[in-house]
Amino acid sequence: VAIRRIVLLGEEILRVRGEEVTTFDSELNSLVQDMLETMYHAEGIGLAAPQIGVSLRVCVLDLGVKEGSEAGHWVLVNPMVAKTSKKTVKAPEGCLSIPEIEEVVTRFSKVTVSATDASGRPLEIEAEGLLARALQHEIDHLDGVLFIDQVSPLKRRLALRKWKKSQEESLDE
Repeated sequence: VAIRRIVLLGEEILRVRGEEVTTFDSELNSLVQDMLETMYHAEGIGLAAPQIGVSLRVCVLDLGVKEGSEAGHWVLVNPMVAKTSKKTVKAPEGCLSIPEIEEVVTRFSKVTVSATDASGRPLEIEAEGLLARALQHEIDHLDGVLFIDQVSPLKRRLALRKWKKSQEESLDE
């Protein structure tokens, strides 16, 4: 089990649609363990494989203390949003690949996601609240979409400028 480097905004892999997983083996299990370890180390609630440089349709989530739930973690392979509510909600989001940037994003308030687990067993999640938001955010990553793509062009420009400045400052330290 290894903590992997989190890919940052500007790296091409974040903009590419991940490949479908077709082989459920020890290599996939190893990837999932690394993803969970990396997510916990970074104190995130979700992580998609492209965020650690792997172009596969795999994501992990653990809302942990944020939801006060003891549900443990989710491992989703080849997930897709099967159903959405008509109702949407706005809430702030951040991303481990764009540290220190938070923007208000509109998402469906409820979603049903179909996927398989790391063993290839099918699963379906009906989610609302933070879990629904996190699922949509992570599945977007698998399609090469980032949360800042979901805000107005002006807000996106300002956020990108702020992020660039924070990156330059961290290089100066």
